[in-house]
Amino acid sequence: MKKLKSYLWFILALGLIFTVSATLVYPDFALHHDFTENRNQADRSHTVVNGIKSSSSVVTEVESPNPLAILKAGAATTDSGTEVTVYDNNLALIKEKRELELDSGVNRVEYGDVAALIDPTSVVFEDTRDNDTAVLEQNYEYDLVSSEKLLQKFLDREITVTEKEGETYTGTLLSYDDGVVLRLSDGKVITISEVSKVEFPDSADLLTKPTLVWQVYSPSAGTRDVLTSYLTGGMSWKADYIVKASADDTKADVQGWVSINNAAGTTYEDARLKLVAGEVHRVVAPTSPRYEEEVEEDVAEGYSGAKDNFVEEALFEYHLYTLERPATLKNNQVKQLSLLSADAVPVEKELLFDVTKSNDVRVVLTLNNSKEKGLGMPLPAGTLRVYKADSQGQLQFLGEDRIEHTPKDEEAEVVVGNAFDVTGKRTQTNYNRVTLYAWKESYETEIKNHKSQPQKVKILEHFYGEWKITNTSDPYEKKDAFTAEWEITVPADSSKKVTYTVEQSY
Repeated sequence: MKKLKSYLWFILALGLIFTVSATLVYPDFALHHDFTENRNQADRSHTVVNGIKSSSSVVTEVESPNPLAILKAGAATTDSGTEVTVYDNNLALIKEKRELELDSGVNRVEYGDVAALIDPTSVVFEDTRDNDTAVLEQNYEYDLVSSEKLLQKFLDREITVTEKEGETYTGTLLSYDDGVVLRLSDGKVITISEVSKVEFPDSADLLTKPTLVWQVYSPSAGTRDVLTSYLTGGMSWKADYIVKASADDTKADVQGWVSINNAAGTTYEDARLKLVAGEVHRVVAPTSPRYEEEVEEDVAEGYSGAKDNFVEEALFEYHLYTLERPATLKNNQVKQLSLLSADAVPVEKELLFDVTKSNDVRVVLTLNNSKEKGLGMPLPAGTLRVYKADSQGQLQFLGEDRIEHTPKDEEAEVVVGNAFDVTGKRTQTNYNRVTLYAWKESYETEIKNHKSQPQKVKILEHFYGEWKITNTSDPYEKKDAFTAEWEITVPADSSKKVTYTVEQSY
């Protein structure tokens, strides 16, 4: 018997030593069993209702002690900042990261400082720590505090009104359209036409700014980093370019600017700004309610023409421009930022005479958007303005034109204006009807040059149907199926005539 007791004590001591050793070597061992058991209970079959994933077992286990009480959680902005992607068709994508304090169960969250022109149907909510956190209900509250809204909310409720002479009445509000009508506690009804003060017992849940009000289910209590994104109207951007031509019109300094117009109804502090160039297709949707406020995948090689500016990359079939530093976009503000800067970019000035476009000789400036020429960044559509220094070195405005989206290695043509000292005139000199569907025409185009230097001028003619030039005074080039081009040099203080005959038929 004594030996048996000694043997049992030895077994118990050995088991204790093993347990202590396992705890020291694997500190998480003691917690693993409980964690696995709890995890298995939580990972039961999920169901999807109205697009929201939920687990009935989890909801039952973590339900708030008082399910009728709706808990209110405040939303405080984190240091991670905001990302604003602006499109050029009155659209912006807002992405924010905020910190929420949530209790287990259902929480009421007022997500404020959103755009007044938000599209509530585009809101995306994501809890970065727990995928089971979900928005059960969302309301966009734009019914903001005002005297009229308060009176409207307190119809058939008790308020206190002070008239002009200082006498105060407390009663149920019956009407406020033509003076305030109250029913007093004794049943009498009075009308107060001149009101000096109205006292309300509360704010009737009216808000000071447009707010998203959520019912958020959280499986546990704690702090959450929530990512929220939404689309909003009221924001747009455009590009503008400044071209400073050299004295001989062969080179130019090019500066590009973008203007971002924020009329979305809120301010975005220190936002990471991105701009999308390209035509994004959208389904026409009902206009979001708004309120009145007083004014206060393959990545292309980035363009590095200017420091601390935008980096360009390809995005789907569009182009994305990312500002390399934070920017604050205030409400009701137009902000201008430098897009690019390039010096001594080769340009070509041409004089064009095309009577289908103008009766004057047009001055066209062409620049090649290639890296070899000093550019090479896809240029968003915008207005290009041309300047040149006068004899005293002062810049003078020469003209402007709009360019479309210009990919790299493509040419951008800008009509600067009409030539003053070089003029053109086209005259039809003959017309013969050959058949019902064929005829012959003759033209004479005279270009006069009043400058002291010879000038090169391109003459453009457009034909339709089948055509053939049977006689011409100067050689021409067939540019396409409908265009013929003559390039001539007009001597200084002189003129030159170009004649041709063309046969056309249908």
